[in-house]
Amino acid sequence: MASSLEIKTVSILGCGWFGFAFAKKLIELGYEVKGSTTTPEKLTLLAEEKIKPFLVNFTADEIAADPVFFETDVLFICIPPKRNSAELNHYHNKIKAILTAAKKSGKIVLISSTSVYNDGNTVVNEDSETHPDTDSGKVILNAELLLKDYFPSDYTIIRFAGLIGPNRNPGRFFAGKTDVPNGLAPVNLIHQTDAVGIACKLLEKKAFGRIYNACSPNHPARKNLYTAAAKASGLDEPVFIEEKKEWKVIESLNVPAFLGYAFQVGI
Repeated sequence: MASSLEIKTVSILGCGWFGFAFAKKLIELGYEVKGSTTTPEKLTLLAEEKIKPFLVNFTADEIAADPVFFETDVLFICIPPKRNSAELNHYHNKIKAILTAAKKSGKIVLISSTSVYNDGNTVVNEDSETHPDTDSGKVILNAELLLKDYFPSDYTIIRFAGLIGPNRNPGRFFAGKTDVPNGLAPVNLIHQTDAVGIACKLLEKKAFGRIYNACSPNHPARKNLYTAAAKASGLDEPVFIEEKKEWKVIESLNVPAFLGYAFQVGI
């Protein structure tokens, strides 16, 4: 939904691999950016990039944070659950605490994942039903449902496909491995440049109130992509099993329709 909101200040909860790159781009575009970290040593790094640094720690029960962080035109929640079971168990309450603290925020954008869709051997888009088949996918979907409960008429969700880019070279994922399953299955990936680009375009267009699948429109077979990426990086090429078992193709209807975003990096 287009909005008359004037966006000057953006808070990014979680300046990790995506959040930090996004924050730096927003500074470049002239926004005032508040960035959070749980690591005191990272405060200086944020400040060096002209990002207003905030130490925000949250347990399953409460948030230790300066309330000024949540006084913002747009809040991006960029804290994917870690893979360990303890973190997965606490993620629901963590998101709940964040949404409670965010009552003074303007628009809220949850960075989610395309893992909310199962491998149903089909093409899925934002109108498709969500049936996650991984533990992390289930807790992420749960976070989406919480956001909808808190802000039923105005929630925005960006579901990222597998993220690649600086320090996430796909050539390393399977380098030198043999008998890698599902070699003919299509991949669903997005480069950091495009992940940041889509989030920036959302702000520019003020196209809040929707779910966006953020995934490259290119879906090469696993075998082709990872073999070529390993070769390009001078690594041992993996050997895949020529089979197409569980798979999905992530399609976005809303990124082209409401953001008009043109992808910069081919997959």
